[in-house]
Amino acid sequence: MGKKLLEKAGLILGPQAGARPLGPAPLAAPAAAAGSASPESVPTAGVVPVAPAAPAATAATRAKTAPGAMLQFMSAQSGTLQEIETLREKVRNFDGAVPLREIDPRQIVPSKWANRHAASFADAEFAALKEEIREAGGVVQPIKVRPLPVLNGSTPGSTRGEDAPKYEVVFGHRRHRACLELGLPVNAVVEELTDQALFQQMERENRQRKNLSAWEQGCMYRQAIDAGLYPSLRKLAESIDVDVSLVSKAVALARLPDAVVSAFASPVDIQFRWAGPLSDLVQKDPEGLLSRARDLQGAAGGRFTSAQVFAALTAPRAVETPRARQAGAEVFRDGRKVAVLGVDRQGRDTLTFERGVLSDGRRKELMQWLESFLARPSDTP
Repeated sequence: MGKKLLEKAGLILGPQAGARPLGPAPLAAPAAAAGSASPESVPTAGVVPVAPAAPAATAATRAKTAPGAMLQFMSAQSGTLQEIETLREKVRNFDGAVPLREIDPRQIVPSKWANRHAASFADAEFAALKEEIREAGGVVQPIKVRPLPVLNGSTPGSTRGEDAPKYEVVFGHRRHRACLELGLPVNAVVEELTDQALFQQMERENRQRKNLSAWEQGCMYRQAIDAGLYPSLRKLAESIDVDVSLVSKAVALARLPDAVVSAFASPVDIQFRWAGPLSDLVQKDPEGLLSRARDLQGAAGGRFTSAQVFAALTAPRAVETPRARQAGAEVFRDGRKVAVLGVDRQGRDTLTFERGVLSDGRRKELMQWLESFLARPSDTP
């Protein structure tokens, strides 16, 4: 048994210089050929092939027993095994890591699912972010992008030079925009993603950082539904772990008529809690809502807060009386309308003159006449 183990150890270690090979002794070569024949010409019948001797080993260092030979082998291999294990540990430290790339922002386009309003890139917060990136010489927190789909064997715009778009933003639109305006490269993680995975990551990132406004979120959700990315609002809400009622309110705001949205100084000012009342008016009194919205567009001029605009849009509509329907007499002079007597929504009488009809002198005369007219006893109880 010991002899067999010793033979196996010898096969592992390889034959040593000056040592007789294990196994049957080789036949002696003819004396005439021993000094002159090449190795290829030496008769090999009955000879056990022997590999060339390892230069590092000597007869003096070779183990005499099978356990000793095995120990010698393991000792020789221990350094290599330790080095392999060290390399494996280093690789494990990077398991799942995605390398960063420095990309020209001109090669990146916003996501088709993004719905940040222009106001999001014009406020003080964006200005502060841009200044921070300028001072740092680039973004500290990388953005995420995905490669644009390959079209006809080449990436979109590949024939238009290195600046052609090659990536789509997954999240980090404001950081990308800041780098684009500053002319700085942007650090990005590149990952292949489906549309749904992109939508989910972008939505969660927005909530963790600068939230989209209610109207912006609604536009994002509405686009996903209209494009068939999700079959229902409930499925969409489940995929992003958001209450379905919030998703429903946001989409309701996004579906408001353009005239109503434009009545506000900025759509990002529209709040979730206004979704119900405004949506109800769209169903019950669309004409009245649109009329009030148009009036606000012409009169607001940025002077009204979002809360004041909402209050004006949802104010109870005045009941139209027969007197109000009959009022509205128009005054003409030389075939041209110069004044209109009417009643507004609150039932108040109005007298409106066309521009340039009243001079300062005639305006004073009108005021005197009105004072005299209103001083007379009323002919109605």
